[in-house]
Amino acid sequence: MDAAAHLRVGSLEILGALAVFGVLTARFWPDAPAEVVPAVTVVLDVRDAVAGPPRELSLQLAAGGEPRILGRSSQAHIGLLDPEVSRRHAQIELFKGVVYLEDLDSSNGTFLNGKPVADEGIEVRPGDQIDVGNTRITVMGITPASWT
Repeated sequence: MDAAAHLRVGSLEILGALAVFGVLTARFWPDAPAEVVPAVTVVLDVRDAVAGPPRELSLQLAAGGEPRILGRSSQAHIGLLDPEVSRRHAQIELFKGVVYLEDLDSSNGTFLNGKPVADEGIEVRPGDQIDVGNTRITVMGITPASWT
């Protein structure tokens, strides 16, 4: 057997081992999601610097559904009175069972746990803090939704 053929056989063995490892990891990995969740409820604690006392909001997000907009606009799903917040500041959406936060080219930016959020979106988890303008939003929980 020539050297090139020997390398091809060795490469196939490595690829086969990687495939087996991938299947076993996906099957037995403790944090791997069992299935993609089609809908979730996101509970938020909103502390709007202008609007007064904190308020708790529950958002229903569906896979492939309309994102929920945060902003000063009357059409925003999460209306904020903060003058430092853009009319359409940021959005929260569900994609493949994961909740994402995305900045919508806001004037003052969107921050997740103190770090700027880009326009391609970043995963949001319970306990995360979202800062828009002078408003702080804490993600209290994300649970599968039971819509009927």
